[in-house]
Amino acid sequence: MAEKTETVVYVYGIVPADVEIDSEARGVGDPPAKVTTVRSGDIAALVSEIDPDRPLGTPEDLATHARLLDGAASEVPVLPLRFGAVVSNVDAVSEELLEANREGFLEALQQLEGKAEYIVKGRYVEKAILNEILEENPALAELRESIKGKSEDATRNERIALGEKIGQAIAAKREADSRRMAEALASLDVQLSPRDVTEEQQAVHLACLAETERQDELESVVDELAAEWEGRVEIRLLGPLAAYDFVVTEQAGA
Repeated sequence: MAEKTETVVYVYGIVPADVEIDSEARGVGDPPAKVTTVRSGDIAALVSEIDPDRPLGTPEDLATHARLLDGAASEVPVLPLRFGAVVSNVDAVSEELLEANREGFLEALQQLEGKAEYIVKGRYVEKAILNEILEENPALAELRESIKGKSEDATRNERIALGEKIGQAIAAKREADSRRMAEALASLDVQLSPRDVTEEQQAVHLACLAETERQDELESVVDELAAEWEGRVEIRLLGPLAAYDFVVTEQAGA
């Protein structure tokens, strides 16, 4: 009977070989092990040991994975691996992951030098955007007024139609406002990637790959639109983050 493997190696991402890891950094799993690097020439992998019998995927595991990569991305270029990348041992990390993909990893790291991902998120203020839509669409305002005070059963079809048309109007505004934000960010020579809509009231959801040295300029552009949209759209800028939307390496196999 084969001897049971005590631990396997979890891989977070690829970084330059000269990266320095905080001695207190801990990874996924319970108990979380120390995060270290496996180096191969000019590149390295951020790794920690985990118990192969413990399932991964808790909210804390996901948060730890992201937190480690985002923290590194604020200092050095990072190629994130998808959550759950596990290999059998350190030699496999060096030989099967790093050495086998050295040229591609080096090229990608060079392209990310001095850059990180930022997320621009905007959410419509519900009352404000509804009033805006109704002011621009008298027919919708009339329909809304006509069903006011009537039973839901008696006006079911009208309420469905009203909801659909308001949803369509919000989608059109989202498209226009996202385009406006993208045009404003274009002055910074950033790379943009639209993100999926996660809620109906979402106004903007854009990922951008920008130079970290120009973060102040990025914040200024976003703040300018946030001031213009005050009371209409609530804007947040997240980052610097690992470049999940622009380069994610294939998941390693156990």
